[in-house]
Amino acid sequence: MAARVKVSQKYRVSVPSAARKKLHIEKGDHLLVDVRDGYIVLMREPQDYSRHLRGLHRQIWENVEPQEYVRKEREDWQG
Repeated sequence: MAARVKVSQKYRVSVPSAARKKLHIEKGDHLLVDVRDGYIVLMREPQDYSRHLRGLHRQIWENVEPQEYVRKEREDWQG
């Protein structure tokens, strides 16, 4: 989805209704602004960061026993 918006004299832009509906953006919500490779990226700020990050990269930890992992890390630190 691409839309054309105009920057106002006060450097404001309006989020098109299709994008607001798709991302469930409501009045008063906060957006995060990021610049990536020359692009401005707007993201809806999570209301609960813990819930938003839960399970992130879970595939990395599949089949890893936590106690064994920590034991090996400690051994490596001690040299």
